[in-house]
Amino acid sequence: MARHADMGSEAAALDVLKDLQSGKMNLGDILGPLYPAHDVASPDIRIPPGNKKEARVAPSCAVGPDDAANRRLVSSVGPHGTRQNPQPADEPYDILVIGAGVAGLLSSIMSKALGKRVCMVERHYMGGDCLNIGCFPSKCLIACARRAHEVATAAEYGVNVPGGVTIDFGKIMERMRILRSNIGTSHDSVERYCRDFCEDIMLGDAEFIDQHTALVRSPESGDRTIRFKKAMIGTGASAAVVPVLANVPHLTNNNFFNLTELPPSMVLIGAGPIGIEMAQTMSRLGSKVTILEMAPQLLPREDPDAAKALHDALKEEPNLTIHFSAKIAAVDYVGGEVRTCAPWGQYTVRGTLKDGSAMAIPAAAILNATGRVPNVWGLGLDKIGVEYDNRRGVHVDDYFQTSVPHIYATGDVASPFKFTHAADWQARIAIRNMFLGDRSRSQQLLTPWCTYTEPEIAHVGLYEREMAEKGMEFETYVRHFKDVDRCQAEGTLRGFCKLSCAKGTDRIVGATIVGPHAGDLISEITVCMTAGVGLSRLAGIQHPYPTTAEVIRQCAAIYWQQGKLRNPARNAALKMLGDGRAKLHGSKM
Repeated sequence: MARHADMGSEAAALDVLKDLQSGKMNLGDILGPLYPAHDVASPDIRIPPGNKKEARVAPSCAVGPDDAANRRLVSSVGPHGTRQNPQPADEPYDILVIGAGVAGLLSSIMSKALGKRVCMVERHYMGGDCLNIGCFPSKCLIACARRAHEVATAAEYGVNVPGGVTIDFGKIMERMRILRSNIGTSHDSVERYCRDFCEDIMLGDAEFIDQHTALVRSPESGDRTIRFKKAMIGTGASAAVVPVLANVPHLTNNNFFNLTELPPSMVLIGAGPIGIEMAQTMSRLGSKVTILEMAPQLLPREDPDAAKALHDALKEEPNLTIHFSAKIAAVDYVGGEVRTCAPWGQYTVRGTLKDGSAMAIPAAAILNATGRVPNVWGLGLDKIGVEYDNRRGVHVDDYFQTSVPHIYATGDVASPFKFTHAADWQARIAIRNMFLGDRSRSQQLLTPWCTYTEPEIAHVGLYEREMAEKGMEFETYVRHFKDVDRCQAEGTLRGFCKLSCAKGTDRIVGATIVGPHAGDLISEITVCMTAGVGLSRLAGIQHPYPTTAEVIRQCAAIYWQQGKLRNPARNAALKMLGDGRAKLHGSKM
């Protein structure tokens, strides 16, 4: 009986294979769809090619201070004296994953789900930048700063705080460390991934020796030689260090979250999304913050209306000053090593402002947010023929395949979309391509994103300027938050929802939201674009009243209000029904 059952199962499997090969089914029908079935696109972010000269980046450093939360974190996600790297398996692993950030973690999870034997290598901390020095800790600080701002501005709501707001910055950072440790221990730990997803995990520096062998070096465990059939490079990126800061101790995201006291003043160099988030946050917590940006405007890649709305908001922050088109000539520093608490060092940033006047800005701390450099050095890529450069990182094709066919790369080390969720989806697609022969392409992914300032800026699809550059005819519909009842009740008078459609249709090709919870709201539009739901259907979907999300439905309803569903024949038919000269089937006159 068992043999007959096996034969029946094999026959059914062959039928599934026929459907996959003929295109009647795809792997998304079995493993879950990852990209839209409809023709939508993300912005075409082009990074100019670089060269193989090693770029200057900020060194990694240990989390600090040495408290219970950080000790718990490191014992879960990092190398420590009580754990030795295991001896590698005799047989080659199905896949070697280098890097335990999101791209590496998802590569391991997806490979295990396909029955593959995984060896993962991480040189610093499991969870990568996102958990340890990026997305999560920054959002913890943003949450605290937002609450401080709400209390500080509560008087206009009739809520008075005698004596004003006081900030316990040490408590804010302690809270972040505890929460980070909780996630590291429960989600991203070495123990969990060894138990659930990986045959082995090595903590150390990995370097390719040949196209099927890597060496892992660890001060705690010595060298380990790993043999593998396929490999995924997911080593991420590091903070770039501009020449003027080359010999000046300063803060980057690597050590910023080690702060235990609030710097009384800060200069933030670079006005990209992460820099602006932290500048607004620190200013709301009481630090006097000056942003120095070389570009002539804020967020030059963003929708111009969105960038202006954020700029207008930032100008109202009492502790924040922004200088565009600033040129930094030198940074003087007195204070020894970089400080994360008092006594602070003494910085002076010298150069010229936009109007040509000289600047000499003093500060207790400098946060460098001038961009990211892909982590491509020390991996032995030249030895095995994997192409790369210092700007675009590891070169991959549209299937995430490198110049060596059985080696792939995903995440910040290989993609211009440097977002945690982008790395997640890229790894999922790449593993399917790697092991199942799928041909899913990076261009098929629809990637939304958000800048977590106040107001938030979220976007998905194409920008209006891109549509114009491509010669696309389009129409754009805008609804402002100030015209939505719930937003008036909340005191939200700034922001908008902007939906762009192919001209003559209701097909959404791009969207920008500026306002509270924009990062949450953009998902509704992403779903619509993925599922092929146009403005007409979106306008007809009930939204609870009163909610901020009504801004989306009301924006879509402009399509109705402008008569886009109507034409002379339809208008005449409606008039006949209204005049009683005709009736719908089954209706009573």
